Amino acid sequence: MLLDGAFSLVVVANDSIIVARDPHGFRPLAIGRMNLSKGPVYVFASETCAFDLIDAHHVGDVEPGEMVIAGPDGLTREFYTLPARPSQCVFEHVYFSRPDSTVFGLPVQQSREMMGRLLAEELPVEADVVVPIPDSGVAAALGYAMLRAFPSAMA
Repeated sequence: MLLDGAFSLVVVANDSIIVARDPHGFRPLAIGRMNLSKGPVYVFASETCAFDLIDAHHVGDVEPGEMVIAGPDGLTREFYTLPARPSQCVFEHVYFSRPDSTVFGLPVQQSREMMGRLLAEELPVEADVVVPIPDSGVAAALGYAMLRAFPSAMA
């Protein structure tokens, strides 16, 4: 294989768009579909929330090691290499992605809240206030605070 590392590629070629994702699936790459008067159009983004802005619908993800071609004849999918051991970027859920996105098959808001709950179970402290820093930590702070305040409700 000529390409190694973490990548998502988007290439415009004549009347087609070609996208590919690295074999480990380190970074997300989602597929969306818009229904226009001239027919369906496929769009690609690293986060599903991008589709909401253009009235597209999330139809799936480019799989690790997969190449997708969107052209006049629709969508063609094929693997350019075998998928490798999954190795996803933790910062997608912790910091990069918007809370209204779905990344790696999980809603970001939900995964951040769960990380806060797990942190509260592993490192409980008595506190009057839980403050999120940066803003992407709000959901984790809520999960932490809720487990500390209502431990039986979160079981």
